[in-house]
Amino acid sequence: MPRGERIVADPSFVIDDLHQESEELDLLVRELGEERWALATPAPGWSIAHQIAHLAWTDRSALLAVTDAEAFAKKVEKALASPDGFVDEGAEEGAVLPPARLLAEWRAGREELEQALRAAPTGTRFPWYGPPMSAASMATARLMETWAHGQDIADALHVMRPPTDRLRHVARIGVRARNFAFGVRGLSAPEDEFRVELAAPSGDLWTYGPEDADQRVTGPALDFCLLVTQRAHRADLAVRAEGPDADRWLDIAQAFAGPPGAGRAPKEPKGATG
Repeated sequence: MPRGERIVADPSFVIDDLHQESEELDLLVRELGEERWALATPAPGWSIAHQIAHLAWTDRSALLAVTDAEAFAKKVEKALASPDGFVDEGAEEGAVLPPARLLAEWRAGREELEQALRAAPTGTRFPWYGPPMSAASMATARLMETWAHGQDIADALHVMRPPTDRLRHVARIGVRARNFAFGVRGLSAPEDEFRVELAAPSGDLWTYGPEDADQRVTGPALDFCLLVTQRAHRADLAVRAEGPDADRWLDIAQAFAGPPGAGRAPKEPKGATG
């Protein structure tokens, strides 16, 4: 059975990877002095504290969805009342906390969520801001966000994070969200599947879609994940498309729910002057 199918049947694989991804990010921030928590990240208006506060807030939201659907429904109503601001509001509330307290709250929340996901009965689906999610899907989404916001923090700290094969979860969401990326922009999704071939950090080749598809996307898995989480501009990545629809997708790809993201500007060439 392909590993992707095993993850759907048994969420422990992706929950284990989520735990490891969170621990790796924890190592990056746990020794930071208070002044470094205030460092600006590539996300406009967000410091490192905002990034961790957002993860803590979203983990708590996910925990509520898993453990108390009625209370979560009220949270969704609040979000609908402020669709453009509720995410930023959650980050702002946490970012003003002392770093030690924010770190403790993030750790406690993600641990509670992990245990709740592991204990969830097989086949259970939980409400979310979009379609209902299984335990595996919820864990995959949390891993994607943890990795993506961790990338913002690493960029702020000028740290290069070695990529791992945990990126398979991010890549899978990115591929599966193809039609969403078109739809959220009011565009008709292509009728045919694309072939996607990604070089994994381990050296494996991850493939999606029919082998004989006319339109294809190829490149390093890391670059594809940076693209679909909108952590880097396409011009700075080694992801390539064959076919007009595949080419259009790479301009608009996003693995996250919600409105189209603004993305990141391309890097200026070295030596460029303005």
